[in-house]
Amino acid sequence: MSKLRVSAVQYHLHTIHSFEEFAQQVEHYVKTAAEFEADFVLFPELFTTQLLSIGKGNGSREALSIEALPGFTEQYMELFKKLTADTGMHLIGGTHIIEENGRLYNSAYLFYPDGRVAEQRKLHITPTEVKEWSMAAGDGLQVFDTDKGRIAILICYDIEFPEIVRMAKAKGADVIFCPSCTDDRHGFHRVRYTCHARTIENQVYVVTTGTVGSLPTVDFMRGNYGQAAIITPNDVPFPPGGIMTAGEVNGDMVITGDLDLALLYEVREKGSVTTWRDRRTDLYTDWS
Repeated sequence: MSKLRVSAVQYHLHTIHSFEEFAQQVEHYVKTAAEFEADFVLFPELFTTQLLSIGKGNGSREALSIEALPGFTEQYMELFKKLTADTGMHLIGGTHIIEENGRLYNSAYLFYPDGRVAEQRKLHITPTEVKEWSMAAGDGLQVFDTDKGRIAILICYDIEFPEIVRMAKAKGADVIFCPSCTDDRHGFHRVRYTCHARTIENQVYVVTTGTVGSLPTVDFMRGNYGQAAIITPNDVPFPPGGIMTAGEVNGDMVITGDLDLALLYEVREKGSVTTWRDRRTDLYTDWS
């Protein structure tokens, strides 16, 4: 079974004045993870909203609107493709807002070192995303094969729905990456506690991270409360409490840890509890 090293970025949001500033910050985090020889690097949900702080120019301090964010998609894609090719790492580029047929979608992208790009759209949309940004929901769960194992990407609110994570595991995912963006402790702990629950229910790893810092000119991005963590099942081969490593709350930093997939298969077969094996599919199904 494969081992893989993962890094998660506590991305610091602050006002910038150009795409080049954004690119330099992203490159800094990627190079930091490369120095630790990571196989995967996870960025947070909605971190590209930092681009809205560039503003409308001509002396105006007014931020761009959310509808302007898809206009940066080509530059965002080229940046991450280049960094992936340069480092040989898999980059999960947080989430970025795209537009399709007049609708906005909150989409996560997996950038492979060989140039492929895979997409997972957010499936469950929060009331704020619907009311303030008119965000549309994705309509399908993907799992992604890599040379280090099969993974899934579930975005923030998605992790709070146990059915979708059960589907990901039923489709063979051993690691769930959860890019997140929460503006207070309540939201943060909703995501964090449900990440822990999903590792116990499905005997998988969850890697999560969130935005930190503030965008004073960007609506709904003024408050950020975040912490990256690598979360394991709660059983003897893993750390007590199910936390392999975690960052400092609201710090500007990168965390790194090693995931041993063989341990997952070991506890699924003969752990203190065998929650995956013992599920009652005669009463409830994983997916159809």
